[in-house]
Amino acid sequence: VQLQASGGGLVQPGGSLRLSCEASGSISRNNIMGWYRQAPGKQRELVATISRFGIIKYLESVKGRFTISRVNAGNTVYLQMNNLKPEDTAAYYCKLAAGGIDYWGQGTQVTVSS
Repeated sequence: VQLQASGGGLVQPGGSLRLSCEASGSISRNNIMGWYRQAPGKQRELVATISRFGIIKYLESVKGRFTISRVNAGNTVYLQMNNLKPEDTAAYYCKLAAGGIDYWGQGTQVTVSS
C-alpha cells in the first residue's frame, strides 16, 4: 500500500489550503483514512479521521475550520483547511489504517505565516 500526499504550502493567517492523499495497492474495504501533523519539537497528533462509512473525528482545535472528506472508490482523502492559524504550522501526514496495520504517506509541509 502506498499513500501519496500533496497540497501543502505557505499561506497567510486566515488563508486556506486543501490537502489530498491517494492510497494505492491492495487495500481492505474496511479502512479508516486520516491526517496527522507534527510540529518541530512536538509529538505527532491526530488532526482528523474518516471511516469508509463516514464516521469522522476531529482534533478539538480544528473543529469548525477543517473539513475531512473522502472518495471511497479511489481511496482518496482530502483535508480542507480554512481560517488557518500560525499554530497549524506543521508537517501533515496522511494515514490509512486497515487490518491492524497503519500505512503512512510522506509528509507535506503547511506553514502559516505573515
